[in-house]
Amino acid sequence: MTDLIAIARITRPRGIRGELVAEVLTDFPERFDDLKNATAVLPNGGRRELKIENAWFQNERVVLKFDGIDSIEAGEELRDAEICVSESDAVELEEGEFFDWQLEGCEALTVGGVSLGTVKQLMRTGGTEVLVIEGEKEYLVPFAESICTEVDIENKRIVIDPPEGLLEF
Repeated sequence: MTDLIAIARITRPRGIRGELVAEVLTDFPERFDDLKNATAVLPNGGRRELKIENAWFQNERVVLKFDGIDSIEAGEELRDAEICVSESDAVELEEGEFFDWQLEGCEALTVGGVSLGTVKQLMRTGGTEVLVIEGEKEYLVPFAESICTEVDIENKRIVIDPPEGLLEF
C-alpha cells in the first residue's frame, strides 16, 4: 500500500452541487491547480479514490468539486476526510528542507550520542519551527540549522547541538 500525504481536510459541504470546503494542509497550495486524482482517507480509516473536477481558493481554504459528488448528502460522507496524494507525488523540496511527516519518528540525539527521544511533531510557531521530542521528558527544540546539525531522514535520526540551558527545565 502506498504511503499517503495529507494535503487538505474536508470541513463541510458547500452549496447544493456537492462542493466541499477544505482546510489546506500543504505548504504548496499551488499543487491543487493541476491535481486530478486524490485519495480520501475517511475518519473511520476507509479510503476512497476521487477525481477532482475543480478546485479554487476562497478565504484561505480550498473548495473542491469531485466527480460523482453532486449533492450535500454525498458531500457529507466526506466530512472530516483527509485528502491525500501518494508519497511519490510529493512536491520536490530543496536540499535541507523536509516534510513534517519525514521528521516525525526520528530519534533525536545530542552530538555526544545521548538519545533525547523521538520526534513526535513539528510545531509551527510563526517563527522558527520547533521539534517536539518525547523521551524521559518532553523537549522543545528549535528546528534551526545551528541547533539541528544533522538531519538524516533515511536513518531516521536528528543530531542536536543544544545551546547551554536548552535541555534543562
